[in-house]
Amino acid sequence: MQGALVSLGLLASAAVGVVAAEELKIDVTQAVECERKTKKGDRISVHYRGKLESNGQEFDASYNRGSPFSILIGTGQVIKGWDEGLLDMCIGEKRTLTIPPEYGYGERAVGPIPAGSTLIFETELMGIEGVPQPETIVITNSEATADDKEKAKEEAKEEAKEEAKEEGAKLGEKIGSVVGEAAEAAKTILADTDDIQEHDEL
Repeated sequence: MQGALVSLGLLASAAVGVVAAEELKIDVTQAVECERKTKKGDRISVHYRGKLESNGQEFDASYNRGSPFSILIGTGQVIKGWDEGLLDMCIGEKRTLTIPPEYGYGERAVGPIPAGSTLIFETELMGIEGVPQPETIVITNSEATADDKEKAKEEAKEEAKEEAKEEGAKLGEKIGSVVGEAAEAAKTILADTDDIQEHDEL
């Protein structure tokens, strides 16, 4: 019930007549390539997780309900932080929005959200109405977890080892070839020397 309350609260955009003291902060945590990005008037499906900046307490999450939230953006249907923070976004893209009170609910308490709260929303764009879902999501960059980074390092080390083995094998072949050629050259030199000695004895 609490989740539904906050979802309804998101729809009731607060008309805050205060001069913005803080700016909306948008961090792209998973960038995606696409031809069609979100624009004003789009109906979008978005998964989100909302937390209070003050204590990290989660107050709502569509992930917990198992279905994304459907909204019109850029039309004043949701809080200003969402209206502006979810524009120019690709399907599959993830963003973390840090929404100060001026872009959220202002000095109004809404359900579990105290008045004057700065909100942190982790968002993921699942779809844009009327826009075909991409066959593949092309991720251009993302904030990898420590495990991902460690795994990537290990894979890079393994690749480097394999390359070193291959280079070592090639080098070994080259050395063998050079040694073989040197041995042949030495035999030829010795043979020539023997011939000279034999002629000298005549």
